[in-house]
Amino acid sequence: MTVSSLHFPRYGDKQNSPFFEEYLTNLLEERDRVGLTEMIRQIDALMITVEPGHSVPYVGELCLMTPYEYLVTLESESHNTHILRIDMNAPDILVREVKNPMTQGIFRSLNEVYPIGAHKPNSRYMGEVFRVSNLHEVVELQKSRDVRFFNQEQIRKLELPGNMAVVKPSPYTHNIVGYWERPEQSIRVYALGLSCIRDDVQRAYLEAKETRAKLGLDPLLLPIDHLATRIYSQNREASILEYLTLTSYYYWGSYDIAAQNSSTNVTKSVHYENELESPAKVFTAANHPYFVNHLLKLPSPTEQFVRNFGPRLHHLAVAVNDGETQGKTNIDYVVDTLRECGKDFLLDVIGSQEEGLKQIFSSASEYSSLIVEYVQRFGDFQGFFTKDNVAELTHAAGVEESLRALQAEVAA
Repeated sequence: MTVSSLHFPRYGDKQNSPFFEEYLTNLLEERDRVGLTEMIRQIDALMITVEPGHSVPYVGELCLMTPYEYLVTLESESHNTHILRIDMNAPDILVREVKNPMTQGIFRSLNEVYPIGAHKPNSRYMGEVFRVSNLHEVVELQKSRDVRFFNQEQIRKLELPGNMAVVKPSPYTHNIVGYWERPEQSIRVYALGLSCIRDDVQRAYLEAKETRAKLGLDPLLLPIDHLATRIYSQNREASILEYLTLTSYYYWGSYDIAAQNSSTNVTKSVHYENELESPAKVFTAANHPYFVNHLLKLPSPTEQFVRNFGPRLHHLAVAVNDGETQGKTNIDYVVDTLRECGKDFLLDVIGSQEEGLKQIFSSASEYSSLIVEYVQRFGDFQGFFTKDNVAELTHAAGVEESLRALQAEVAA
């Protein structure tokens, strides 16, 4: 039976343009018709790059704050890539570290033109890798739709996985999308160099794993629920439509967060109803460009973030098992426990069981600049936020980002 990407219910109150609504229908109908929707499956891996010397502590941080475990390190001429895995039902995380801090390349250049991004020029979220059933056919179909790929020589020079086809960075999100052909029951193996178990990475991982177990976090932390990218206001609709062109995701809907002069826009996998098997992709954009803010007198934390860091992933959200631990909701227990370990958060846990979910943002990682969000849904709640929750989260992140911008100015 042919997959239909347009039969899903629409949520939200954000008004889209006639252009968006017309091409949303046209693009998804055509994607379904030519077979791309069927051939492009789940997100298999997330790629993150960090500064030299930052990958080991970042692996330790991720292995404490999420359910991920260290699997192996792949070493090439200019990069070390640490593979983190939960199981074959959730995407891997590839933590990539450049050996030479002065190494130039397209991914570094995406950071260098932004005032805060330039302070860590090698540190950024790169993008997602999708499993496909027929790599050659997917690539040829996407090329016929004017999608541009790195050629094999460019992949070799950038030391990207040699067994993937990789789309060039989006002009809207600065993220890449990769495709590789993997039978669903086959193990994930990355063509990225020589493999080894690094003693320093293993120590950081085992210490984090032991702490996580001692604190009782293992049964509470679930895989990644969603990935949230921040983009310029004028690129909201193009970013969503482009991602739907490159993937087998559908448009779940958009909410207007007027109090923070922004909107939150959600896409989800056609094939996997459970986000833990293929995380939702969220796009957050200001409602107005920065140069009218002095007239509107409105906050603009999303636009400010993008102007300081560039379009990029802002946070990854980890799901928390529904239930209670030691008389607290699980998310409150997780956050209180991590705070006692020295982890910082931008605000208190917000939301309630009556509203359907509770959420919180961590402080941005000093290694990757990414925030970890925790989200606990109660009962059969299906959404990603309430409007009050997302307004508070956006405001809290904006306060921290303003402080980071000020610190960058002082350091400069």
